[in-house]
Amino acid sequence: MNNPMLVHIHSRITYFTSELIVQGVECSAESGVFVRLKKFMYFCADFQAFFMFALYNNGDRSTEMSEYKRSTSLFQPLSWIYGSLHNLQPSYQGVYTRTQRGFCMQTWIQKTLYGLLIFFTALFMVSCFFIRAEYIYAVYADNPLLEQQEWLVFLPLIIVLIVLGFVLYRLCLKLESYRPRVVIPLVLLGSFIIQLAIIFIFPRQPTDDSQTVIGLAMSMLYNSDYSTFEPGGYLHMFPFNYSIVLYLEALLALFPDNYIVIKLFNIFFMLLTTYMIYLIYRQLNPQRQSKDYGVLVFGATFIPALFMNNLIYNDVVGTSLLITAFYFALRFMKEHRIRHIVYAAILLALGNYLRSIGIIFLIAIVLTMLLRLRTIGWKKLLLSLVILGGLFNVPGWTQNALLQATGKVSGSVTANSAPVYMWLNMGINLERFGFWDNMESYMIYQREANYNKAESAELYKQSIEQKLSDATPKQLVEMYYKKLIWTWTEGTYQLERYGIGTDGHTEDGLRMRGIMGSYSYTNAITELFAGNSPYRLGVLWITYTISFLMYVFMLIRLIGSFRARRYEEVSLVLVILGFIGFYLLWEIKSRYVFPVYPLLIILSYMGFRDVYEWLLHHKGWSFLGISTNRKRGED
Repeated sequence: MNNPMLVHIHSRITYFTSELIVQGVECSAESGVFVRLKKFMYFCADFQAFFMFALYNNGDRSTEMSEYKRSTSLFQPLSWIYGSLHNLQPSYQGVYTRTQRGFCMQTWIQKTLYGLLIFFTALFMVSCFFIRAEYIYAVYADNPLLEQQEWLVFLPLIIVLIVLGFVLYRLCLKLESYRPRVVIPLVLLGSFIIQLAIIFIFPRQPTDDSQTVIGLAMSMLYNSDYSTFEPGGYLHMFPFNYSIVLYLEALLALFPDNYIVIKLFNIFFMLLTTYMIYLIYRQLNPQRQSKDYGVLVFGATFIPALFMNNLIYNDVVGTSLLITAFYFALRFMKEHRIRHIVYAAILLALGNYLRSIGIIFLIAIVLTMLLRLRTIGWKKLLLSLVILGGLFNVPGWTQNALLQATGKVSGSVTANSAPVYMWLNMGINLERFGFWDNMESYMIYQREANYNKAESAELYKQSIEQKLSDATPKQLVEMYYKKLIWTWTEGTYQLERYGIGTDGHTEDGLRMRGIMGSYSYTNAITELFAGNSPYRLGVLWITYTISFLMYVFMLIRLIGSFRARRYEEVSLVLVILGFIGFYLLWEIKSRYVFPVYPLLIILSYMGFRDVYEWLLHHKGWSFLGISTNRKRGED
């Protein structure tokens, strides 16, 4: 250190950073924000490293700064900082120790959650190497299938879709020079046009539950007929579906006998979900300068989402409300504004009212807030829990109160509804591994218990106990494995039945309009997609392979986050794990996990982005790069 001025600067910085660290620990004791303190410490380390570089090189620029920081900033400043912390007053040491202990517990919990999802994602991905989950109603009727993987089809599709993915990603990078207010509306408009074309090209008629709820909505609207709440009626057994009946009744009152308008509302809700995918992604990546329009394009062109608007039921609307609620919950955890948790609570209550899986999102949101207690604070956390819990069941309570006040029902609509044990009983089935058991469980409630909730609950418990005792441990493991693999790797969310539809004929010529559904009219394209045509099977294969690749890139992202101790996506992990656990016990359909697809898109896109940037910056694949004019993209 030959330069006296630099020596003086170094001594002043050493004193200054020491004082700031002491103040940082004291501030951490008051607010409990250990994460901020940790970031501040690293900032001090890098800051001092710069001046140490200047001192030891004394103005000589021949030494590479990056090499010096790698050797100096990583060891000397950090040891200096931690040494300073150990030399603090005892009161500060106690604060630091307690804060560190809490931070370690939080890290351990998040690592465990990530580890669980890594395990399940790897299980799904590896299983696809050997087994293909299928659902083709037009060929095999309402049956889940697990067959041997067809590598002659699967492998070429993987290669083609990966290459296509890189091409589309590069094209999306060219959009970086344009403002979000231009790109986002144009992408959503393009998605709207595609979805609108699909509902006219495949004019699928309502079927099974969809047909039932529309019929009930018309009966209530035109005939004021509420007999369905009486024993033997559909809403007596499934009162939770009154929400979708009420929604359809409102639309039919405005637009009588018009399925197209109902499907148009589905499209609008699907576009809202697509926009939420982009906003959630941005919430999780606030420091990225790139606008990452690719995730928006992916969400806007996701094949199952494009076709699912043909299903007139609660899936699309419920998913949109729950994902929007999830977005506002993330904003609350980031900005700590009470109005955001109020929005989240209202939307979560409405989403749960329409699709009774909101409890999974609620638990995930609450657990994430508990993990972020140090940044949110006790007061706001307690207030947010009161708001979320207080509003969650308000729609259901309001519905029951109004139905009883208007004399449409004499008591609670849930007094003798089907118990939850019915779906748990369906979830244990060695032959169909938890899929629809062809009315077997329904008959227990309807015939043996005569629509009595308490009596049927006891019968279901006995049935569950009997099934578990009769099956060997090996059989149970096989059943739950098949249940997991089919539900999560089928990949199409049963779009073949609920999106594409059929002309009402099976492959053997049997007419099944009421069960299979049919078209309002046929055209050249519906003829091309009839039965097991190569066009129908082609769409299913492409969708299935995309789902597999999503798990591949999602696994890359999760492993990268786990190794780097980066847990920003823990809220998404909690929701996905919640769905995995729930449908491990419940009756299954791959359509039931449709509300998770936005989160799978976000995580898989992050993984794809990580791979792309790794190839670009570490492997020298410079041809992947795109030069953009950043100034045009500034807001």
